[in-house]
Amino acid sequence: MNKVRIKNDILAGITVAVVALPLALAFGVVSGAGASAGLWGAIILGFFAALLGGVPVQVSGPTGPMTVVFAAVVLSFPNDFSSVMMVVLCAGIIQIIFGIVDLGKWVKYIPYPIISGFMCGIGVIIIILQINPFLGAESSSSIIYILTNFLDTLNNINYQAFSIGIMTIAIVFFTPKKISKIVPAPLIALFLVTTISILFNFEVLTIGEIPQSFPDFNLPFTFDIYRLNEILTFAITLAVLGSIDTQLTSVLVDSRMRIKHNSKKELIGQGVGNTLCSLFGAIPGSSATMRTVVNMNNGGTTNLSGMVHAITLLLIVLILAPLASKIPLALLAGILFKVGLDILDYRFLKVITKVSKQDLIIMFTVFFLTVFVDLIMAVGVGITISSVLAVYQMSRSTQMKTRSSKVSIEDHNKHFDINIVKVKGSLFFGTAYSLDNTLDRLKDHSIVILDCKNIHILDISAIFKLEEIIQKFKEKDIELILILKYRHKKRVINIDKSNLFKSTKIYSSLDDAINYIKKIN
Repeated sequence: MNKVRIKNDILAGITVAVVALPLALAFGVVSGAGASAGLWGAIILGFFAALLGGVPVQVSGPTGPMTVVFAAVVLSFPNDFSSVMMVVLCAGIIQIIFGIVDLGKWVKYIPYPIISGFMCGIGVIIIILQINPFLGAESSSSIIYILTNFLDTLNNINYQAFSIGIMTIAIVFFTPKKISKIVPAPLIALFLVTTISILFNFEVLTIGEIPQSFPDFNLPFTFDIYRLNEILTFAITLAVLGSIDTQLTSVLVDSRMRIKHNSKKELIGQGVGNTLCSLFGAIPGSSATMRTVVNMNNGGTTNLSGMVHAITLLLIVLILAPLASKIPLALLAGILFKVGLDILDYRFLKVITKVSKQDLIIMFTVFFLTVFVDLIMAVGVGITISSVLAVYQMSRSTQMKTRSSKVSIEDHNKHFDINIVKVKGSLFFGTAYSLDNTLDRLKDHSIVILDCKNIHILDISAIFKLEEIIQKFKEKDIELILILKYRHKKRVINIDKSNLFKSTKIYSSLDDAINYIKKIN
């Protein structure tokens, strides 16, 4: 590594730390674990994910989606921070396992409307959660409570906090790009508005004391064993969400830098980082798209920049913690309003009137469940609806055509009526029942040819259904002849424990099947 590259990486890392500072503080506060937990999450995950990860310029730390899920965990385990950290520990271990089995490559198969609905829901949650601190009221983690008590909150508004929030929004939204490229707008707001609040002695809620020392090391093994199921459910949610977030950012880096990231190594690095976060009471995170882009735009090219970003944040904690304790919560609310708006999926929203009804159903279902019910349920229901619709579409594309034919045997001047059923598409659990119905409607002939040589998928449900059909035809004294591709024939024979397929004639073409009929007659 040459000196110029090292210098660029160091400068880029320092710049990213400046961008990450207000976000880490804000995410820590909104998570319910405190600003200090947000900072240490950025430091620990940021350093070890960069050190061990598989994407050279990726910067990791607390993110909006991960923070919202983590806040739900904190809410579910009140006064039981050990169980909260046990969730994070399990999530980190699961991510390491994801990396070992290279689960990152499967993320691309999650339907986009699910990701869009989830991200829009997360953005709206972050915005709603900032209403109370923005107006000077005590924060609440309940969306329903905030919305139903909005008028009361508005009637008891703290105008000093409100003015701080308005100043912050004005700075983060309207700072000219020429200036924000040099000094990030959130950082300008952080120092300028905090200074105004101190000088004018505003009576507003602040972050509070941030320890000027390393966090205590704790093994989070004292938890309620009867809630293990809940702990693992939240852990899987965090691990999957963190992996998706990381994979999406990794793909962006690939396109910008024209490289191919190592998804296995990256997920292992993220998992190790989040595991270590759980041992020091820090909030978990994932790769952060905005911070990664800032890193690339400022000359970062290797994992050194990500580690420098974490070390810079560490020095800030150890030196400037007393000043950070005086930051108004209304200021962080203003910054997070911008974060929430940035998380909204404008790519999907711009074409929302052009997409199919199925995609809209999935997107809005996931969105409303994310905001008003449960993050875990939102993803689960979204995947279920997507799967059902995908099965429906595949079943519609599968064609089953029936025709009756006569087979002539020239030497004996004989004719035999046979039924030929041709299946084209996919024969799986979604279409196996339709095949059974189609065969039940056939006229009674002594021979039926089931031509499946043009099917692409043959799953175990369809194979078992074929066994039932063969048995049913045997009882009716009807001979069923199958036409299958070699790989499908090999599969059905391999799992044929009842010897039904072995006793059934299976050919690779219709001509071979008809020649067999002529031969036996």
